[in-house]
Amino acid sequence: MDYYRKASKTFQNLLDLVDNSLSKIESILLGTGVLLMAANTIINVIGRFVFDHSFFFSGELNRILIVLITFAGIGYAARKGRHIRMSALYDALPKKLRKVFMVFITLCTSIIMFGLFYFSLGYIDKLMDSGRILPALQIPVYITYVWVPVGFFVTGVQYFLTTIKNLIQKDDVYLSTEVIDEYYDVD
Repeated sequence: MDYYRKASKTFQNLLDLVDNSLSKIESILLGTGVLLMAANTIINVIGRFVFDHSFFFSGELNRILIVLITFAGIGYAARKGRHIRMSALYDALPKKLRKVFMVFITLCTSIIMFGLFYFSLGYIDKLMDSGRILPALQIPVYITYVWVPVGFFVTGVQYFLTTIKNLIQKDDVYLSTEVIDEYYDVD
């Protein structure tokens, strides 16, 4: 029994290390992406209205940053338990059944995210074969979409970690590795 506890604790520490590392990388990507998009837009607006000249690459750069923010953000939202949930049936269940449902939901979501990861790699491959480039920045179009499979993969990992956390932790139901499913009475 003592061996089981030590192995479980070591495994939990490894999962926490992976989760914390992904969290830091996502936070940096999201913060940098939002700041770059804001700076790019502000500088372009000032250039257009003050100097009567806008930057030719501004629109393309913002499109790249939107893809980055969107697909880096899905893993971040999964970690924070902030994805939209349709939970009327789930909320009506007793705690033990909610835990079973949450394991099922997070495992299925993880599998779907890994499936989308796989299909997005095929899409990137097709874009590479097309040879298309962005007109203003002159970079291959597939580079702008590299964040799509990365985002799906990280989100799949995040939901899988949540599945494992729900299996390891016996007492609470976890919406994500960081967020416990809690209800408060409203007066």
